Amino acid sequence: MTFKVMESRQLLDGKAVRVWLDKVQYPDGRVAAIEVVRHPGAVCILPIDEEGKIWFVRQYRHPTGEALLELPAGTLEPDEPPEETARREIREEIGMAAGSLRPLGGFYAAPGYSSEYLYAYRAEELSPAPLPQDEGEMIDVERYSPEEVISLVATGRLVDGKSLAVLLLAKDQWNHR
Repeated sequence: MTFKVMESRQLLDGKAVRVWLDKVQYPDGRVAAIEVVRHPGAVCILPIDEEGKIWFVRQYRHPTGEALLELPAGTLEPDEPPEETARREIREEIGMAAGSLRPLGGFYAAPGYSSEYLYAYRAEELSPAPLPQDEGEMIDVERYSPEEVISLVATGRLVDGKSLAVLLLAKDQWNHR
């Protein structure tokens, strides 16, 4: 199947995202206008400490109107490799450095409208090494046992998609210690 971009026009150049309107010709000749959120990509980290507890952050997410429980995550800086982003973000968000950082895979956040691709990592051998949080962030750090995490998911108290995806990618590595 061949899809052809006939026209692409930027609608918004924001702090976190860029929004484009693309006119795309489908293989059958139809043309559709598709809004695309262009995002530089991000990381999501599964930090596990020596007690087997998983570290999360709770932060206010304005689009939802709620403070959500999430795994630490963050956006790639220009020309920054994903592993470097993960090492920086874990220090900014939970104040810990990872002695061991292993890739778990990756996924698109919302491919129906966004190009955002997230790289997932497992972080272990945690040691204190805080960096200042990003401007505008107010983060509370929380730790949970694997059993508590399963309960949070099962009862709908953990609803962040990227966190759920990373927990699934690593399911055989965190809940059977």
